[in-house]
Amino acid sequence: MAKVSKRYKSLLEKIEDKKYTLAEAVVCVKELKSAKFDESVEVALNLNVDPRHADQMIRGAVVLPHGTGKTVRVAVFAKGTKMDEAKAAGADIVGNDDLVESIQAGNIDFDVLIATPDCMGMVGKIGRILGPKGLMPNPKTGTVTMDVSKAVNDAKGGQVTYRVDKKGNMQAAVGKVSFSNEAITENIQAFVGAINKAKPSTAKGRYITNAAISLTMSPSISLEVLEVMDIKA
Repeated sequence: MAKVSKRYKSLLEKIEDKKYTLAEAVVCVKELKSAKFDESVEVALNLNVDPRHADQMIRGAVVLPHGTGKTVRVAVFAKGTKMDEAKAAGADIVGNDDLVESIQAGNIDFDVLIATPDCMGMVGKIGRILGPKGLMPNPKTGTVTMDVSKAVNDAKGGQVTYRVDKKGNMQAAVGKVSFSNEAITENIQAFVGAINKAKPSTAKGRYITNAAISLTMSPSISLEVLEVMDIKA
């Protein structure tokens, strides 16, 4: 069993053995800051879904009202006027065949990859490289689109993508501990609201079975599940 550090123990002592309301949890999580950097606030959910069924694979993207606090580098696969549109929107890297060659050479200097539908053939050539890194463009996350300007703005403006794993777990960074309580709360509500909206009609019983928030380097704080399930998009 891994040894628990004194720092981690001291943080655990600040968390009560109970389910917190969202308002209480946000106050508490800010008291758990212990790292020298601006830690991310993370939300973790366990969903009562079976991702083996296509209609229960919860996947998508949501733009957080206060952003993520991270600087996001965006690459775009496009042709013709769509290349100009992507550059005008602030994309960091824009290309097509040359971008394929660059990625094949190991140059992956971006956090989000967007592609127009007519470029997906060339993107497919590097799917084995992009897939394991979670960078493969997908229509469900808004990264395969002809509206590259909106996609770039969303990615730069605080969009987070989400995908449930085989065990029904999902997590995302929804801001920084330096954000105000109100900003953290509204970002969490936007994220959870999107997950609630994506609830499949075939999901039976309680949709969210567990919910918690934490910092990059902190223990987690359990949330009142019924309150979380009531959050609307």
